[in-house]
Amino acid sequence: MLTAQGARRVVPGAALHAADGTGPAVGDWVALRGELAVEILPRTSAFVRTVAGRTSAAQVVAANIDLVLVVDALTGGARLRRIERYLAVAWSSGATPVVVLTKADLCADVAAVVGAVREDALGVEVLPVSSVTGDGLAAVRDLLRPGRTAAMVGPSGVGKSSLANALAGRTVAGTREIRGDGRGRHATTARELHLLPGGGLLVDTPGMRELGLRDDAEGIATAYADVGELAAGCRFRDCGHSGEPGCAVAAAIDDGRLDPARFTGWRKLEAEARRQRLRVDARARAEERARLRTLHRARREQPNRSR
Repeated sequence: MLTAQGARRVVPGAALHAADGTGPAVGDWVALRGELAVEILPRTSAFVRTVAGRTSAAQVVAANIDLVLVVDALTGGARLRRIERYLAVAWSSGATPVVVLTKADLCADVAAVVGAVREDALGVEVLPVSSVTGDGLAAVRDLLRPGRTAAMVGPSGVGKSSLANALAGRTVAGTREIRGDGRGRHATTARELHLLPGGGLLVDTPGMRELGLRDDAEGIATAYADVGELAAGCRFRDCGHSGEPGCAVAAAIDDGRLDPARFTGWRKLEAEARRQRLRVDARARAEERARLRTLHRARREQPNRSR
């Protein structure tokens, strides 16, 4: 734990929980009584995911952060849908997301890849960097001003630990080679808070095989603002975007204004967030049943509507 007197080891009290019932997380401010942490102070932000597996338990990855650095590599593929998922959770955290694309020294056409991500990551700064050559690191350092805290999140093998070391100017995190099948290994095994030379704080997190959504409706709406705007123009308020007449989303896909893969990604996250709400909220389950009854009744009352 970092205190005004420097780093010190403290013991968490038996009843040490945040207001939402979760335990202490990296970035939390706590009240101390001697060597005992007795209270978690109210959080200003939190990057929260659902614990992997068939559960609805929440895991706070980092708390009281100003920035979420969504880290992915310029090498390899299938990054857009993955970045969209991280951005949906990041927007829900209360912090500002920034996409950092690593391994620029290994990418043949940095501008093309960065352009594709910028077009997809609406309203989010996208920064290409190389921890080997140092290109782009100054732009990331500029974000980590004194008193600001950033959390790095992303899958294994995208270069988070190398980026942490480059920003710190020393080895603060171990690095590992990429496996023969191209998948990353976990270099960071626990969430760690690093004090950077410029006075900023950086939370390094282990690579995430899964990033389960909680109730991230607001974050999804922000990450996919373009899809939501199109959906608002559909003829029917309850349009399912699956062949109904007057569907503005289908029209945008047909004329090339909306990437069908992006629409599929939006739909997948919307469905996942809805399932999570149903799992944890009995009231939401009742509202969902009422919504479906109303929808079925409305469809029966519109015999000429396309099915």
